[in-house]
Amino acid sequence: MPSRILTLSALLTFAAAGCGVLPMQEAAPPPATTAPASSAPATSAPPATATASGQDTRPALAETRSTMTENLKVEVVGLNRVKGKHLIAQIRLSNTGTDKHLSWAGEMGDRTRPLGEIKWASGIGVLDAQARTWLLPYQPAGSPCLCSDQDRDGLGHFIDPGQSITVYAVLPAPSGNPATTTVVTPVGPPMLNVPISDEAPTGDFPDPDAEPVTPLTRRLILPSESLDKSEETADDGKDLQVNLSSDVLFAVDKATLTPEAKSIMARTAKLIDASPATVVTVAGHADSSGNDAINDPLSLRRAQAVQDALSALLSRDGVRFQAKGYGSRRPLYSNDSDEGKRRNRRVTVTFPKPQPAPQEPVATTSPGATGLTGTTKADGQPIAMEVAGLRRLPGGLGLLTYKITNEGSAETWFRDLHLAQDWEAYKYQAASNVRVTDVAARRQYLPGRLEVPTDDGVDFYCACTDVSGVRISTEKFAPGQTREFWNLFALPDTADTLKVKIGPFRDLHVPIQ
Repeated sequence: MPSRILTLSALLTFAAAGCGVLPMQEAAPPPATTAPASSAPATSAPPATATASGQDTRPALAETRSTMTENLKVEVVGLNRVKGKHLIAQIRLSNTGTDKHLSWAGEMGDRTRPLGEIKWASGIGVLDAQARTWLLPYQPAGSPCLCSDQDRDGLGHFIDPGQSITVYAVLPAPSGNPATTTVVTPVGPPMLNVPISDEAPTGDFPDPDAEPVTPLTRRLILPSESLDKSEETADDGKDLQVNLSSDVLFAVDKATLTPEAKSIMARTAKLIDASPATVVTVAGHADSSGNDAINDPLSLRRAQAVQDALSALLSRDGVRFQAKGYGSRRPLYSNDSDEGKRRNRRVTVTFPKPQPAPQEPVATTSPGATGLTGTTKADGQPIAMEVAGLRRLPGGLGLLTYKITNEGSAETWFRDLHLAQDWEAYKYQAASNVRVTDVAARRQYLPGRLEVPTDDGVDFYCACTDVSGVRISTEKFAPGQTREFWNLFALPDTADTLKVKIGPFRDLHVPIQ
């Protein structure tokens, strides 16, 4: 990684020479300090608004709180687009408590890859709603990210009570040159509508054009399913992947479509007709029962049966089909449960996403709806829930936030948030036991998933509050303690109120803000 420059005069010299440092706003020279004894550079010059003690006093553009550590406040103090294609995010982390030191690096690390040594602010990112992707800091050769390094930048392991530090990340700018974006961290709920400045940032930061770097992006997959469980659709903003239930389409061990399949085929053909598809792939899949000698030919015959039915129903020419059978080799879910096996018995139809039909704007409901609460118990302690908001984001996305409070007199664990019926959709525990339903359309929306490439294929993480790894104690509540959780969903364009089911709490009809 290029060295960061400590003094303004040195910075200007390097910037003029075009060496590895992004342009910056001029800042007043920092107070004289003694550099730490290290061969690596320490921190950059503090921003012009820093106090004599080095505290960053810039006004916050947005803020959130850590779900796991209630005294950790997270504020965006800088969000600058550089060269029209890069983004510099600066995040102030504050310890608002009075008696405990807070460790920050573990909380700010990217949870979608091995953290290695926990000392990086690698989890700072933005949500590119237009491209349906989650953007993370660039990765250069030899380090996890173009971001703050606890050791190199002399940040220390802890934040003292009443003190703050400012960390940064350099990442791709969201597509479409938006004026605002959603800033995401592993710490707490996403921060919405954060303004992006096209002015040079305050401080010095490595230039991603000065050395080879790899953009790290996570595709955001938004699943939904019909209430009759006949099909499940995954939308990544580019393609639709429609998983048709083999239990509805076929009799056991058969490849002849049932009478019930007629309406499912018609609905799927209508989607293909409305899409720009010239090639549609149809893939048959089985669960782990039986063996390859049975599953492989059966899954192919079923794919071919679906292909034939769809081809006959299309109202336009120019669509070519590709049918394949994968047997049990590509499960979407664990085969350790009946529900997982049921979902794995499917025929998957994949094609470019249809363009949405023009819709009249949906009237949004102003905040202030009442009665969005529920109660349950955990280990005998009363647990309360309150929906904080269901907000519509660009790109057909929605953000659900809700608060959980231990109203009892003893510490307790509340684990129902990660005990979803189809928990096996996620490899890691997260607050995935949440469903949003469009009652009128008879369609249920599942929490979004972040698709992460691996050496063996892909992995999936819930686009919601994480409760595993370093955040494993997130579901542990002291008496009177409140934590705020979140989930990303697809939202239907025409709805203004949706039914929300959070863990064991009662169903709520929540207005979209």
